[in-house]
Order: sequence, then C-alpha cells, then structure tokens
Amino acid sequence: MVYLLLSLWLFVGVQRREANQRRLQAAWRNAQEKHRKVLEAKQRYDEEDRRRRARRRMRVMFSRASQWWDSIVPGFMNAQWVENFRMSEETLGFLCNKLRPAMEREDPTFRESVLKKRVAIALSISHLFGVSVTTVCRCVQDFCAAAETLLVPEQIRLPDEGRFRDMAAYMENRWGLPHCVGAIDGSHIPIIVPQQYHTDYFNHKGWHSLILQAVVDGKGKFWNVFAGLPGSLHDARVLRLSTLNIGAVTAGYYILGNSAYPLQKWLLKPFHDTGRLTAEQHMFNHKFSRAQVVVENAFGRLKGRWRCLLKRKDCDTQLVKSMVLTCCALHNLCEEHGESYEASWDAPDTAECEPVAAAAQGVEEQGRDVRNALMQYFSNNA
Repeated sequence: MVYLLLSLWLFVGVQRREANQRRLQAAWRNAQEKHRKVLEAKQRYDEEDRRRRARRRMRVMFSRASQWWDSIVPGFMNAQWVENFRMSEETLGFLCNKLRPAMEREDPTFRESVLKKRVAIALSISHLFGVSVTTVCRCVQDFCAAAETLLVPEQIRLPDEGRFRDMAAYMENRWGLPHCVGAIDGSHIPIIVPQQYHTDYFNHKGWHSLILQAVVDGKGKFWNVFAGLPGSLHDARVLRLSTLNIGAVTAGYYILGNSAYPLQKWLLKPFHDTGRLTAEQHMFNHKFSRAQVVVENAFGRLKGRWRCLLKRKDCDTQLVKSMVLTCCALHNLCEEHGESYEASWDAPDTAECEPVAAAAQGVEEQGRDVRNALMQYFSNNA
C-alpha cells in the first residue's frame, strides 16, 4: 500500500513538473514573439521615418536646385553657358528651334521655357535642375530621338561634289595633300555588360564597348559616322559592314586611315615601317601622320565636350548608339557655330596600336599605285 502511494505521488509530481515546464516554454515563446513584433514595428517606423526625412530633404534639394535654373542661369555670362552646357545661349536657342517640331509632337503642351529646360537637362548635369531620374531619362531619350530625326541628317551627310572640292582644297592648303578629303578612325564607347552576346562586346582593351567609326574633314567635322557594332570587331570589318566607299560616289578623292584599314584607291594608309623605308616613303609617312591626326583631335574634342561618351552608360545599346550619333551631330554644330573649346575638357589619350589589315589583292594593288603616285608627287615637290 505504501509502495503504491509513493509511486502515485512520484507520478503526479513528474506530471506537474512537465506541465510547469510546458507553461514556461509557452510563456517564453510568447515573450519572444511579442519582442519580435515590437522590433518589426520599430523597424517599420524607423524605415518610414527615414523615408519621410529623405522626401523632405529631396523636396528641399529640388526646391533649391530648381532655383539654379530659374534664378541663376538667366544671369549667366557666355563663358558660364559654355562651361555648363558646352555651347553659348545663342547656340542652345538655335538647337531648341531645330528640335522643336519633333519634341513638341511628343508633348504638345510644351512651353518655350520647358523645351529649353528639357534640352538643357539632356546636355548638362541633371541634379542641378531639381528633377527626378525618370524625368532625366525621358529628357535624354526624347532629345536623342529628336536629334536623330532633325539634327543628325543635316549635320552629318555625304558631301556633294562641290563640298568634296572645298574639303580637298583645304587639306592641300594646310597639309600639302592633293585630292584628300579627310581621315577615318574608330573609337570605343564604353557600355555596361549586355545581357546577350556580352563576349561580342568585349574589346581588345579589356572592357565592353560599342564601336564608333567616323570620317572627318580637315577642320575636324564629321561627315560620315557609323556606330553600334560590338567592340570585339576589327576596324577593317567595321569598315566593310559600314558600306563606306567614296570611290563609288566620286572618283579621284581619298581619305587617310591607319594601319588597321585595308589599302584601297580611295583609302590610303602609311607605309609599314620595317626599318627599310626609303627617304620618299619616310616623307610620305611624315606628311600622312601630320594630316591624319585631325581625326584623333576630333575624337578628343567630341569626348571632351560630351563626357558621357567616356563613361559606361546604364542603358540599352540602341540608346547608347543614339546618344553617340547625337553627340557627333552636336560636335559639328558647336564647331560650325565657332563655340570655344577649353583645354581642361580634353579627354585622356587612349590610342593603341591596331593590328595590320589586308585588303583583297586587286584592291590593294590599286591602293598601292595611288599611294606610290602620291609619294612621287611629294618627292618631286620637296
């Protein structure tokens, strides 16, 4: 009997201890859950408070920034317009008038001041205008679309016979190169890594890019541009894909290219220096290099004015191509209007040696004949 009572007492005690332990564990879990909810509520409050503060700061910043355009810019001297927008107020007004038909079609409610501000945003540093990132992107897209429609075809086009004659006369007067109408070269425009075919855009310099091929006249203005191909392509292949061939348009004229291009009767390049060049060949290369630098200078001024071409752009390749073409047209516009260029804008020199390209045998022989005739001309007139 005593044994049974003792066993029952022990059993009841164990049950009570287990029940107490379960109650304590449940209470602990409830306390933990309440603590978690309190922390989450505090985090939500802190996050909302941070957002409210950020919105207040943004409103203050936008209010102050908008004053820059509304109150400070109207008092700019000409040098300040050029420093901030890379062109004078007069040229900016000309640009607005040129693009107005296309940009007003996008939004017929545009006022004169709004159009001018949107163009200025596309040309300059957007955070000074007190507008959102979305507005900036829209301004850039609309501006480039309008420029491709109205500005690029006017500023960059194949010259007619009269202009070819004028360009050749300028090149001969300045560098002593008869019948030369310009120089060609390629430049890499940095981009973010594309989602598709990203290896095609990885260039020999070690980064992703689009290629800009351009031909300039003796004054450094672009008269032919071709942009958008992947950065891994060789200059000679870009030339073939561009369908540039001035020999098919007008006979007797030629342009200058570096060793990356195939020698043709309308595209000359220097003699390859193996250490055995004659005096005449050295003279040709010297005159050639002095004149060919005009395209390198044009690229330098292009990227110096529009420094967006030096940075990777967080947008698709089609918009990058549109931006490149627009910048080339803007370069010509600034040069045409005599806009000043500051030495402090100069882009770093990124020129690199290119592999030598070969042309088809018959085409290269024609180019060699033209180059030899030009070399003999230099020798006879030395």
